[in-house]
Amino acid sequence: MRLLKSPHTQLRIFNWTLFDFANTAFSVVVVTVIYSRYFTNQVAGGQRWLWGLAVSISMLLTAILSPPLGAVADSTHQRKLYLILFTVASVVCTSLLYFVQEGMILLGMILFIIANIGFEGGIVFYDAFLPTITSRTSYGRVSGYGFAMGYLGALAVLLIIYLLLPPSLDPGYLFHIRISFVVAALFFLVFSLPLFLTVMEPRGIPCKVSSPFSNGFRQAKQTFVALFTDKQFTHLGRFLAAFFTYNNGISTVIVFASLFAADTLHLSDIDIIVFFTVVQTSAIFGSLFFGILTDKIGPKSTISITLILWMGIIAGAYFVQTVPWFYTIGLAAGIAMGSSQSASRSLMALLAPKERGAEFFGFYNGLCGKASATIGPLVYGFVADFTTERTAIAVVGIFFLLGFVILQRVKEPESIKFV
Repeated sequence: MRLLKSPHTQLRIFNWTLFDFANTAFSVVVVTVIYSRYFTNQVAGGQRWLWGLAVSISMLLTAILSPPLGAVADSTHQRKLYLILFTVASVVCTSLLYFVQEGMILLGMILFIIANIGFEGGIVFYDAFLPTITSRTSYGRVSGYGFAMGYLGALAVLLIIYLLLPPSLDPGYLFHIRISFVVAALFFLVFSLPLFLTVMEPRGIPCKVSSPFSNGFRQAKQTFVALFTDKQFTHLGRFLAAFFTYNNGISTVIVFASLFAADTLHLSDIDIIVFFTVVQTSAIFGSLFFGILTDKIGPKSTISITLILWMGIIAGAYFVQTVPWFYTIGLAAGIAMGSSQSASRSLMALLAPKERGAEFFGFYNGLCGKASATIGPLVYGFVADFTTERTAIAVVGIFFLLGFVILQRVKEPESIKFV
């Protein structure tokens, strides 16, 4: 705890968390609330499977690229450089979504795929900074601070969008919808700058190799095999399998929540913005409370609690009939979302070798996090199109149940004492 009291360390942690504050603008405006519905209803003519396909393609490409690029960033000590490159790609393509209009399906998908790869891929390098800015016994609360700042950023950008949008019958309504993508891009860029300018690359001697990218792919392949064959990584491999499974559920809820709200309960754009304001607010408190709890009882126990909460949320969503009930479910979902993501990042930081952080977070965020997100949204989209939204949300609950079962076989490092 002494490390957290240093003014220099506190500033470094704050600037690190500002990136969470920044990038959530993309997540909430593009992936969750605005562009997902705009693309599905206005651009693709109501074909939900195309949105699920776009999400799945972007996640799959991120999953393939993240581990080897993480290995390259570790060996060359250029994590921040890769973070900047991925962020710029996301910001530029997000702003270009302004030009996507009715019928421009291919352009809308390509720009989103590149923007989402930039967003999701950047998180790999961002998360890899966590073990370098604080002590092992504070991973939980610092990770929680980051997610809390992220949800605070989501609230800020939702407020901006809320003030920006005119009534839905206004002739310029779709123009303002498209302007919101530019707002998200600027928000992402501006609040990323403190990390880029002040958080330094971890010290180390870069490894000189003739072909860093070939070496990165080779290293990632060796690590992937080691996760299943080397006893040193037994519990890390089990955790990644658990995370792969339950993150399917989390990713699907994020991607399709606004479509579920609009199609099942017929909520308007403004209603959905208010709903996600409720979700983001509760997520702030969930991240902070469970971040502190993680440092006391351990991340595994914390994740287990949140997965049980997620299963209850899915059951509630399946039977939901009224808007107040749906808002109550959203309140609980925000708590579960902030806490499960924060605790998962903490457990990964504990289990992964510090000197190979970017590579292992590449497997965590990329191969397991994003590859899992190719399955859940695609399954949900097809089930919803061929049956009902309620049946699709019930299927999501299976991911949380299986993830909970697998997680129970994970053992935390014995050297860490949670108090």
